[in-house]
Amino acid sequence: MGFVRQVQAVNTAERLPKLERQESREEDQEEEEQDGGRMGDLKGKEKAELRLLERWREMHGSHDWEGLLDPLDPLLRKELIRYGEMAQACYDGFDFDQFSKYCGSCKYNRRYFFDGVGLPESGYDVTRYLYAVSNVNLPNFFKKSVWPEIWSSRANWIGYVAASKDSSHLGRRDVAVAWRGTVTRLEWVADLMDFLKPVRLPGHSNQNPAIKVESGFLDLYTDKDPACRFCLFSAREQILTEIKRVVEQYSGSGEDMSISITGHSLGSALALLSAYDIAEMGLNVLPDGRTIPITVFSFSGPRVGNRKFKERCEELGIKVLRVVNVHDTVPKVPGLFLNERLPAMLQGLADALPWGYTHVGTELKLDHTMSPFLKETGDPSCFHNLEAHLHLLDGYHGTGRRFVLSSGRDPALVNKACDFLKEHHLVPPFWRQDENKGMVRNGDGRWVQPERSRIDDLPPDTHDHLRQIRLHPSSSNETVARERR
Repeated sequence: MGFVRQVQAVNTAERLPKLERQESREEDQEEEEQDGGRMGDLKGKEKAELRLLERWREMHGSHDWEGLLDPLDPLLRKELIRYGEMAQACYDGFDFDQFSKYCGSCKYNRRYFFDGVGLPESGYDVTRYLYAVSNVNLPNFFKKSVWPEIWSSRANWIGYVAASKDSSHLGRRDVAVAWRGTVTRLEWVADLMDFLKPVRLPGHSNQNPAIKVESGFLDLYTDKDPACRFCLFSAREQILTEIKRVVEQYSGSGEDMSISITGHSLGSALALLSAYDIAEMGLNVLPDGRTIPITVFSFSGPRVGNRKFKERCEELGIKVLRVVNVHDTVPKVPGLFLNERLPAMLQGLADALPWGYTHVGTELKLDHTMSPFLKETGDPSCFHNLEAHLHLLDGYHGTGRRFVLSSGRDPALVNKACDFLKEHHLVPPFWRQDENKGMVRNGDGRWVQPERSRIDDLPPDTHDHLRQIRLHPSSSNETVARERR
């Protein structure tokens, strides 16, 4: 049961001021003139694809996005929105309903995932779902059904791995990873503002104890539960083995490849941590010596580690572009006082304490007060909302420039899970839900919850891939077989 992305009741084009539409046309004409006669005969989508074929490394941070952010490069905007929608799909596909016996799982089979979340033309196939065990105190992140008989008492679905169907449109074979975050209340910030601890994960070539990350993020990433079928392997083991498998699958094709990791909120912390882990394990190095670029597209993400962690990410060649709303609290924590903005003479003090955090990568600042569509509110969850960030990306052109929507992306999407649009747009708040909240009529005329097909299980070759990357599984094959029954 998907949803219609473009809300028919809201005609966005009619609500846009004439001046804004005129400016959009002028900007399009400017872009066409810059493209030159080489692309004169191509239509809009074909133009974008051709530019991406030539510029994808630049879009992925080969030069740290220098000169692309202010003013915002139109192709980079499209790419950011594309990966942002992949992160948003984690919310749209997640079953939040505590009255559903499938609460905490993904609502859609992975083979139909992008159709279910309203992205049928994504150009990607989901290759694996990711699960985490609820050992960490995150009541607003982990969801559990009130039903006595449920799909899992310990696991929650937290994201997916997808591979592009081909390389002809993107200029390379892209392996995308999207991590779920938190969509409503922000208490998780306080729950996880704990202390830094050394990463030192098994298999890492660098075991420097000075490289530290926030302990709660690390626990969420590495915890597992042998008694839980879906958490028999940690989120870390799941992502590493899948990256190895997919990279191995396409490494002999001769295509260029990229690893693109995205997430919002808590999901962006997992995105950065997993990017670091993949690079530290060397899973992005091909047999012929080529290195697959790893890029993190982070939306409203908190700080993850200390200055040594940042430096190590840079040494490994990880590129990070952080999209933030300047009024959002989450990107300012942890390390509210001890962070990268300290004077150089005090940085040593911050490094010596277990609360000295540093952001990684390049920051793109947005400001929701610049959008004429959004109302004044004191609700911090609105400032943090991912759909609001994508709306701001669509209208942002640079410092001091007028907010003008660049695509047909409907502003009504902002109100899918919040109350942020001005009332005169006539878009109800929190409007996204399954038809009849997922209830259907059975053959007897009674309203019931439909049964779902089998929840996507962990791949049977996970043990083999763990051994190949020198991570010895703690459970035997017999245990796996027992858990599957």
